[in-house]
Amino acid sequence: MAAPRTLPGDLAHPFSPRGRVDPYPAYRWLLANDPVHFDVTSRMWLLTGHADCSLVLRDPRFSAAMGQRERVREDALPPSMLTTDPPEHQRLRAPGALLMGPAAVRGVADGIAHEVDRILTELAGHTGVEATADIGEPLATGVLARLFGLPPADHAAFADLARRVSANLDPLAGPQAAAAGRVSMGDLTRFLDERAGGAQDSPWGRLAADDRLTRPEKLGIASLAVVGGWKPLAEMVGNALYWLLPRPEVIERLRDGGDELAVTAVDELLRLESPIPFTARVTTEAVALAGGTIPAGARVLALVAAANRDPAVFDRPDDLVVTRSPNPHLAFGTGTHFCLGAPLVRHAGALLLRELLCRHPGLRATGATPVWAPSLLPRRLDGFNLAI
Repeated sequence: MAAPRTLPGDLAHPFSPRGRVDPYPAYRWLLANDPVHFDVTSRMWLLTGHADCSLVLRDPRFSAAMGQRERVREDALPPSMLTTDPPEHQRLRAPGALLMGPAAVRGVADGIAHEVDRILTELAGHTGVEATADIGEPLATGVLARLFGLPPADHAAFADLARRVSANLDPLAGPQAAAAGRVSMGDLTRFLDERAGGAQDSPWGRLAADDRLTRPEKLGIASLAVVGGWKPLAEMVGNALYWLLPRPEVIERLRDGGDELAVTAVDELLRLESPIPFTARVTTEAVALAGGTIPAGARVLALVAAANRDPAVFDRPDDLVVTRSPNPHLAFGTGTHFCLGAPLVRHAGALLLRELLCRHPGLRATGATPVWAPSLLPRRLDGFNLAI
């Protein structure tokens, strides 16, 4: 293998504190100069091109199960669609659709509309709010509570658990955070298990009653739905408003457009700022790509946040184009591991954003300019204050 290339000195490494705030200059350089890049800092292969990242997410030579080795932690995530390869993946995914699939979303659509109405009605009594704490987190809590059949009395406890287990998103969490994440995961599992019997008419009740999986497997799927769904959905709201609010012409278009345009806009907003910016895999054999050969047993990161701005695929890749169609972004992954929660995110996100912009036409950013948090996962703003 040729000597690894390094980023120019004036560019921050995308995993460094400064690079986490704005990784896109490094992504652009890698995409243009070294799209199959061996990173000497992390000892991983970083892929930035859309074609290569799409291949990684589809090709069985890149193992999701083995990708758990990338987590610099003692604990492993429980078996689920995220952490298994075919055929085990399909065995878990079919029952998992009872919780997160399109039919499950249609079944709770009225409940989601009720949650959105409640959140926006409560906003009317405030002059200032924080995007994630006051809009995004209540949305994520209300939406997932509908999937799990939780009564309003359980929402606060569920939100606290969801917030705490979100520490498990970070594959590089330190020992203290990792230990707290393990404890929180156990607390969440017990919480959901105790409520399964009283939620028969909910998607969670239907999954819990399904006999294709063991009880621990069902709880693993349910817990991972919270870990992988609550925080990213909550942060998506602030990320989306960051792009929308400075563009009144786009807001006017969304207000006047229908549901289909709102969903198209959600996909575009996720393309620009995906809360989950990369996906880990490990090669089961050597794989030759146009930019170089990755050896067997190599740790690989598909940097979907970079691939989603690949100019070979996206015209005006750094611009918000809410009518972009088709939009082959990789924020939900692709292939066998395509995110089972994508219909839920599209539905809830589109409904919330359109209703928010219509019902609160004076919504604007206020106070200090929001900045991106120096965190790897999820990609999020560090405080985004809004005036209603």
